[in-house]
Amino acid sequence: MNIRSILIDIDDTLLDFGKAEQAAIAKAYGDYGIDPSQKNIARYSVINQAQWEAMERGELSRQEVLLRRHELFFAELGVQIPLQEFEDCYRRYLGVGHYFMEGAEEMLRYLFPKYDLYIASNGVAETQYSRMASAGINKYFKAVFISEVTGSHKPEKAYFDYCFARMENFDPKTTLIIGDSLTGDMKGGLNAGIYTCWYNPKGKPGRADITPHFEIRSLKEIPDIL
Repeated sequence: MNIRSILIDIDDTLLDFGKAEQAAIAKAYGDYGIDPSQKNIARYSVINQAQWEAMERGELSRQEVLLRRHELFFAELGVQIPLQEFEDCYRRYLGVGHYFMEGAEEMLRYLFPKYDLYIASNGVAETQYSRMASAGINKYFKAVFISEVTGSHKPEKAYFDYCFARMENFDPKTTLIIGDSLTGDMKGGLNAGIYTCWYNPKGKPGRADITPHFEIRSLKEIPDIL
């Protein structure tokens, strides 16, 4: 394996989305009179994850995900809050600050001189740009591919075709994707014909129909597989 180009996911690969999400949703709930308890935040997180997975399966659009997650949670609480207004408030908080995943900074410093690095994210563009700027990691990447801009999302082939057409000297035999999502990063990478590395720090169970080339528990393992 002679890797030259690496696509890297943002959420829960480079930056800890869980921490950022909890901080942002707690602030937004406080603004709208909802108890920012760990129980409520945890329940929202479960609902939110389910909506993004539905998008990956082609069942929801991105905009539907952004509003439906709040709609379902508010329905459980029995409250009525303007969905777009709340989403805008939440997103402002989410775009402020950042939390690195363990070993992410060290990994980027190691990879940067040796490989062409690219961001591959299914997130919302404005928020991801803001979080990357806050984290000071733009300097490491030759290009940033965010699904809201590309017009398609991981694991869709169209998303990867968009990325590949804009990567320098692209060759599937020398390209790797690193990410935490089996159904987005790994399935998409496998379907696109590139090498895949599943970052699975919590040891989640795999799936028989999705077999990444590599699986790691820590980002510190990246130099070893390369």
